Amino acid sequence: MAELATQHAALSTQHAPVLYAETLDFLAPRVGGRYIDCTVGGGGHAEGVLARSSPDGQLLGLDADPAALERVRVRLAPFGDRVRLCHANFRDVGRCARAAGFEAVDGILFDLGLSSDTLEAAGRGFSFRRDEPLDMRFDPTEGEPAAMLLAASPEAELRGILRRYGEEPAAGRLARAIVRARERAPLATTGELVAVVESVLGPPRGRTHPATRVFQALRIAVNDELESLRAALAAAVDLLAPGGRLVVIAFHSLEDRIVKQFMRAESGGECRCPPGLPVCVCGRAPRLRPITRKPVVPSEAEVARNPRARSAKLRAAVRLDAA
Repeated sequence: MAELATQHAALSTQHAPVLYAETLDFLAPRVGGRYIDCTVGGGGHAEGVLARSSPDGQLLGLDADPAALERVRVRLAPFGDRVRLCHANFRDVGRCARAAGFEAVDGILFDLGLSSDTLEAAGRGFSFRRDEPLDMRFDPTEGEPAAMLLAASPEAELRGILRRYGEEPAAGRLARAIVRARERAPLATTGELVAVVESVLGPPRGRTHPATRVFQALRIAVNDELESLRAALAAAVDLLAPGGRLVVIAFHSLEDRIVKQFMRAESGGECRCPPGLPVCVCGRAPRLRPITRKPVVPSEAEVARNPRARSAKLRAAVRLDAA
């Protein structure tokens, strides 16, 4: 009974996969195909891919969050050895794929949204709605928590983080307030950080909490999300077989801009490689053909069911034959 209860708890998920039908339509899973879910999270998209590629399609799932992997391990257990899981950030997709024999695959998915299960997990510090330790790491076994970043970063660096990753108009005032606050006592909890933000921007008004952009910026910085995305996209194209599909769901303009520029450059468009791209892809034969002219967004009905879907944008492309 205890084992069953543990499995049930692991399977329990609050996360609803965003743009579920659209994702599967663009990935187009087929019988016997091989697919990589670079952010397997709650396993909703992965389960759909495995169902549509039955009876022998295979899936490799990555996630940096070990707790998410344990939940999805239970959820996908009915698919047996058709599933392989790898505890890794998606920037390591190349390494995981080679180790699992997943090269020349038929589709790769990136759902860049923070899983509802991870967001609501107690003690992780992702949400400003509870007072808990300021951690914010996707993988709590690696790197430094947000509290250490706030304690050690000079004011100018904090201002740059808030401006660059949060697109926060009040970045300068907030950075100064954080430095003044930490001189009195370290900022160790989400509640303490929210209090500093509200002292500058005022209390919540309307749908968006004033700390939203600050928390986004710190989370991106702590997990090096944008550089990881650039590296992962480059690795993903190398792993796709001709005709394979690349599907990416972004949730804010910084991510979506990287995806858009990358797909444009890989399809032979004007050189707009974002700074930090591991390899400039301009001037060589196109490797991708976009199959979404504009980003696909959730319907009003989906947003009504799942408000966290409202900012999602899906872009997809197909791998061209090698020249």
